[in-house]
Amino acid sequence: MGQGPRDERGVGYWSAVLPLGVACLGAIAYGPDIAVAMHEVDHRFTVEGHVCKADGQPAVETEVIVKDARVAVGTTAFTDSQGYYKATLHLHNDNRGDAILITALDQEKKVTAQFDPKDVQTERKVTVNIGAGCDASDEASPRWIYYGAGIGLAAVAAFVGARLISRRQHSRKRGKGPRK
Repeated sequence: MGQGPRDERGVGYWSAVLPLGVACLGAIAYGPDIAVAMHEVDHRFTVEGHVCKADGQPAVETEVIVKDARVAVGTTAFTDSQGYYKATLHLHNDNRGDAILITALDQEKKVTAQFDPKDVQTERKVTVNIGAGCDASDEASPRWIYYGAGIGLAAVAAFVGARLISRRQHSRKRGKGPRK
C-alpha cells in the first residue's frame, strides 16, 4: 500500500487534536450558562445560602435550582461540604420585583428580586436558606461576632496588663517596692 498525504498526520496529531475538540464542545455546551450572567454587576443577581437536611446537618452535593419565575430563566448549583450554594442569574433592571424560585430537597422557597436599578456598582444578591436548622445557624451566630469578641478580650487583657506593669514600675521608683 502506498503512503499518501493523508498518512502524514499520525496518531500523535489526532491524540492532540481530539481532546482539544472535546474540550471546545464542552465549553460550548456548559459555558454559556456561566458566562452570560458574569459580565456586569447590573446584570447579575446572586442567590446564595445553605441547604440543611431534616436533622440540621448540611446537605452535601445537593442540587439547587434557582430561576426567575416570570421569564423561566434559571441555573443549577450544587452545595459544598458545608451545604453552601451560590447561583447567579442574568437579570436586567426590568426584572426587579420578579419572583425568584429556589428549589432543593423537594422544598421550594420564593423570594422577590429587590435591588436599586440606578445602583450599578453594588452586588445584587439575596440569601436563602433551605431546610431545618440553616436559618438559626447562619444568622444567629456569624463568625465575626466571635472574632470581634476575641479581639476585644485580647485588647482588654493587654490594657490591664500594661496598667499593672506601669503601676509596679511607678511604685518601685518611689521606693515602695516589695520588701524582703
